[in-house]
Amino acid sequence: MARILLVEDARHSSAAVLHGLLHDAGHEVEQIADGAAALERILHAPPALTLLEVALPRIDGLQVLEAVRSLSDHPIIMLTARTREAARLRGLDLGADDYVCKPFSPREVVARVNTVLRRHAQRRHAARPSAAVAFAEAD
Repeated sequence: MARILLVEDARHSSAAVLHGLLHDAGHEVEQIADGAAALERILHAPPALTLLEVALPRIDGLQVLEAVRSLSDHPIIMLTARTREAARLRGLDLGADDYVCKPFSPREVVARVNTVLRRHAQRRHAARPSAAVAFAEAD
């Protein structure tokens, strides 16, 4: 279905469960545990969607989000233990498509991934002129 980048510390059991459920839902999942490596991957070979932890080595998830948003509307869902309202608002203000606090239901995250992917596809489709409009404009 879609390539998903899971940027999360592999030592967390929730990451393994989420990885498995995403795979079972038909997604191809790549996991990275470092913010700088994730940013490089998103900018040079973007997946369909990124699930992004905030607490990461080298570059934190909010910095990754901010850098990506300055260049792209790439779909990003934040996954984090930072549950305070200020942290959630910061992530959303920086452009996260969703913000999921730990502990989370892995099945709910898969549902949110599918929803964000659908919305992103609809936005991209709506942004393209239809063939009929393009043909009419050519006359």
